[in-house]
Amino acid sequence: MLRSLKKVAFCEQPKFKFNAIHLVIAAICSTNAGAFAQTTVNNSSKDIPVLKEVVVTASRYEQSQDDVPATMDVIGAASLEFGQVGDIRDIARDMPNVSVQRAPARFSLAGSSAGRAGNAGFNIRGLDGNRVLMLVDGIRVPRSYVFSANSFGRDYVDAALLKRVELIKGPASALYGSDGLAGVVNFITLDPGDFLPKDATVSKTIGGRLGLLYSGDDGGSAIHATVAGKPANNLQWLLSAHGSRAGAVSNMGTNAQPNADRTVPNPQQDAIKSVLAKVIFSPTPNQKHLVVAEHVDKRSEYSLLTARAKLPFTGTEAQIAAATLASDAFTTQQKDRLTWEGRYVLDLGFADDVISTVGMQSAKSREYATEDRNTAADRVRDVVYNEKIVQLGLRAEKVVRVGANAAHKLAYGVDYVAANVENLQTGVTPPAGESFPLKRFPDTKETSAAVYLQDEIVFGDWTVTPALRWDSFKIDASQTGFSPPSATAAASISGSSISPKLGAMFRVTPQWSVYGNYASGFRAPNANQVNAFFENVNSFYKTVPNPDLKSEKSRNFEIGSRLRMDAFTLDASAFSGKYTDLIEDSRQVGGAGTRASPTVFQSINIGNATISGFELKGGYAWGEVAGGKLSSTFSYGQTRGKDSNTNKPINSIDPAKLNMGLLYQSAAWDAQLSITRHSAKKFEDVDSAALIAAPAVQYLVPAATTLDISSQWRINKGLRLNVAIRNLTDKKYWKWSDVRGLSASSNVLDAYSQSGRHFNVSLIADF
Repeated sequence: MLRSLKKVAFCEQPKFKFNAIHLVIAAICSTNAGAFAQTTVNNSSKDIPVLKEVVVTASRYEQSQDDVPATMDVIGAASLEFGQVGDIRDIARDMPNVSVQRAPARFSLAGSSAGRAGNAGFNIRGLDGNRVLMLVDGIRVPRSYVFSANSFGRDYVDAALLKRVELIKGPASALYGSDGLAGVVNFITLDPGDFLPKDATVSKTIGGRLGLLYSGDDGGSAIHATVAGKPANNLQWLLSAHGSRAGAVSNMGTNAQPNADRTVPNPQQDAIKSVLAKVIFSPTPNQKHLVVAEHVDKRSEYSLLTARAKLPFTGTEAQIAAATLASDAFTTQQKDRLTWEGRYVLDLGFADDVISTVGMQSAKSREYATEDRNTAADRVRDVVYNEKIVQLGLRAEKVVRVGANAAHKLAYGVDYVAANVENLQTGVTPPAGESFPLKRFPDTKETSAAVYLQDEIVFGDWTVTPALRWDSFKIDASQTGFSPPSATAAASISGSSISPKLGAMFRVTPQWSVYGNYASGFRAPNANQVNAFFENVNSFYKTVPNPDLKSEKSRNFEIGSRLRMDAFTLDASAFSGKYTDLIEDSRQVGGAGTRASPTVFQSINIGNATISGFELKGGYAWGEVAGGKLSSTFSYGQTRGKDSNTNKPINSIDPAKLNMGLLYQSAAWDAQLSITRHSAKKFEDVDSAALIAAPAVQYLVPAATTLDISSQWRINKGLRLNVAIRNLTDKKYWKWSDVRGLSASSNVLDAYSQSGRHFNVSLIADF
């Protein structure tokens, strides 16, 4: 009777607009679960079927992915290699309700910001930018910075150094604090143990990997090498290095004119150099120390043909004088990280294990652009954005058993983060009314301190996981170099936030579980949003600070179910979230655009939103076929949202996406056919007026279906060849995240299209 009541409770869903989810839940509730077996499904079909995936991001300790009462996507080492993942765009390729924006590089020295950010960052369930927390081995990735024409993205990650990516969908501030408003992406780097025998009796003490790669969409070539050693039973080390060169990401454009009508990508040269070093030392059986050093250096050089003026010059005398003859630019991103982590087995009353972390990170971004003008003075802009971070953590874990069938697993600790944030602009021929050097916001020290507690309570078939975190943050702004030119002094603000979470899971059978969770998130304002300042005295507009900004907040409810049958797996979830005090940057708050009354822009709390949706993913093993094994996978995600104040759609939500894969595996080779259906963006799902000035309207991407073929040939035990054909049918299509803000009447739509048919190849050798 109790089990029946629990099934009924699960089937009582919140009200969604998506009728399909009711059919899915009904099917789950009526499924005969008696024949299920312990298998699991990874987001990539390369890993179907596999053993249970162990993850660390959801609870900050190791646990089975199937035991997490929330939606996660995990890409393991095999999928990273088989999918030939080269950057964060590839990571998001097959994930439902996840995307990465990468607009083409069509910017000018002081105009459009299109493409300046490269891979700008992750969009999870319609929210992007700094609302998604990105981590590398638990250390925070620097935030993005956008001001006027300048934009620095968050792609400080080199995929060649990764062994796994874990992505949590939904608020995660109960464990991670600020910026976990929409979700968390944790990039986990290679370990010595990935290349050394797990069996202590095996005498091999040196191992490694060499990889050669080619990507056809950008003509890129890369080489990476990793070597790991075990000179003693209590000592391991790893050294990994990667270098690559590439050009602009190709599209389906055909106009190669050197002016704004160009749809072929601008000439571009990219280079990446990265190094990862790790040492693991265990002086006693009860302690382990990990030291990590990471260096990532990315550089892109552009010939900005799209910034050149058309010939012959037209317009007023001043416009002809200022016509751009040539423009070039380069951008750089550098990150240096040093981390120490100590793990101690104490077996004391208050803790079984204690983990301490010290992380130091320096990140530098730079954009340098030149502009050769007709007869007017030439211009140069040199913009830098730097973050230096110190991150400290102390965490304890304790298992408390209560009787024969119940236990508590406690995880509690403290976190501290201090970041020094700087920006500076120099150059030649500054904007009217300004002089170099100048700062768009003052040098700022951002600090946060937090305490948190999570209790995973297991009793019988139930697991209940409450968690609570308290954060205190402070933004301390320097006055140096800010006032003047700003007429008002820089503001320093502080605040706090409490983030609760409650998750529950019920195992209907050992192979079928249902879960639900409530989670909250928040994002504190950053230095640029609080104190941004700019004034154009000739065009009569300015951006002013806002010391009254409040933190953004989210509350999310989610329900889901997991089925693990002998041949069939299914994950289904539905979610609904409310978001309050969302910060809108550069909002017009006053002024008439005249000398006496300049237009005033400011970052303000204005947004209140609701976002709901659902996701499905799973796989089916068809069994033996022609001497090999045949299996298939699918994933589908759909999200809807609206601004609660205006009742208008939220423009950052991507259209629905369906992925299907058919995989054939034999002893020597694998082959996979992948089909992706990109849904169209409908007019009723867009607030066009918020993106495009009337009478123009926003361009709406049409639906498109693309096909990919991937294969792996295991030449011998340690040598593998991976080959893929992307966009097999050479389909012209666009991604919504890349064209937001692009007019439907634009004559350069093709410049924003995705790559046509291309080949990717990699050769991997283990030793």
